[in-house]
Amino acid sequence: MTSHQSHGEQLLGINGVELCVETFGDRDAPAIVLVAGSSASMLWWDAELCEQIAARGRFVVRYDHRDTGRSTSYPPGQPAYSYTDLTLDVLGIQDALGIERAHLVCQSMFGGVGLILGVDHPDRVASLTFVSTSTGADELPPPSSDLAVPAEPDFSDTAAVVDYVVAGAKAYAGGSPHFDEAAIRALVAHDVARASSYPSTLVNHYAIESGGPTRGGFGDITAPTLVVHGDHDPLLPLPHGEALRDAIPGAELLILKGAGHDLPGAVWDDFASALVRHTAGGRS
Repeated sequence: MTSHQSHGEQLLGINGVELCVETFGDRDAPAIVLVAGSSASMLWWDAELCEQIAARGRFVVRYDHRDTGRSTSYPPGQPAYSYTDLTLDVLGIQDALGIERAHLVCQSMFGGVGLILGVDHPDRVASLTFVSTSTGADELPPPSSDLAVPAEPDFSDTAAVVDYVVAGAKAYAGGSPHFDEAAIRALVAHDVARASSYPSTLVNHYAIESGGPTRGGFGDITAPTLVVHGDHDPLLPLPHGEALRDAIPGAELLILKGAGHDLPGAVWDDFASALVRHTAGGRS
């Protein structure tokens, strides 16, 4: 095993729950914590992508949110936690791994985690990267009219659940030429098999109230910020990424050509290169 490959999954007791965490690379390198979007376990940050980033001199951390993967789950529709709890889980992971300041990469719905940490806990944040997310401003364009999300499956039928999630991923790819259905199907099958409660995975994050920082908004972020957005994103069209860049002082925007609301393998090199450049300023 080379030095940049995984150190293996571990279950950590954090904030009264168990969170499954996996790390890649040199523990003394600048730390990047990957925060997946709603209903997404760590698997949606592909291990190969994590290895590519680690091989470029970073300590990469991915983890299962509550109600995803091997982390603590709750009954479907009854998440006994708040958006703030999910945010504080990130700090708990940093504490458990001895990371004083992390470079945070936050995707989609959980861009708000980066916002809260960047504004309310700036001492723990070395930099921020927002992937496929938004300021949430009312004047921004709505999801594409082409975005057809499939009907909910029979959760007792594993094959139907896999088909449902794959169809959703294809819809969110927005017609991307990079969408790899075979790769996504393999990921989803692994995700469903690995999850403590996949019905909880699919519904519980949407059952919590969204949260925000107590000390300000996007304009109060002081950490160096990179905004990453696909030009095919049908859920949050590109103006959402542009608005986010404009709202955060000094933020930069990386547009991923041909990507939807995801990070397909074809853009990993561009994404990893930009992320490594962005996180080069100072040790964490």
